[in-house]
Amino acid sequence: METEIINRVAQSGLITLDLEDYYHPGERVVYDLKDNLFMGLILKEKDYRAFLKTHDWSQYAGKNVAVTCSEDAIVPTWAYMLLTLHLQPYAHTIVFGSLQDLEEKLYFDAIATINPDDYRDTRVVVKGCSKVAVPTAAYVEITRRLKPVVQALMFGEPCSTVPLYKRPKV
Repeated sequence: METEIINRVAQSGLITLDLEDYYHPGERVVYDLKDNLFMGLILKEKDYRAFLKTHDWSQYAGKNVAVTCSEDAIVPTWAYMLLTLHLQPYAHTIVFGSLQDLEEKLYFDAIATINPDDYRDTRVVVKGCSKVAVPTAAYVEITRRLKPVVQALMFGEPCSTVPLYKRPKV
């Protein structure tokens, strides 16, 4: 006598949301303003503007750029703004901060494209294992966006979930 194997996960009606699917594949680079500082201390406006005019910005085409200054120097805000103006025609995304800040921005932009209504009244499992590192901030953001519409929200894999939220019965 054969016993039929029943896939209860497939019959559960769970929708798996894998944040890895929203990973932006573009290259990530850091532009460190320390290289523009005079003696590693100050930014000379005239020299900086001359550099910005002559630098080959096309090398940043399609890249995701984190702008920072790793030296303990006072860099005026306008310097970052001016740098952004030169990067913007080429770079895909520009952020002020670290590569982690950049990764979070890329995920936030991708999550913003998700229509929460596509998940209205559903039971959603946000997948926990990924081949790429998904920032914790992305999990927080998807939770914030989905909680108002889902029936239930879980974390993990459909066969082994951690329950997070279940809409109260009215």
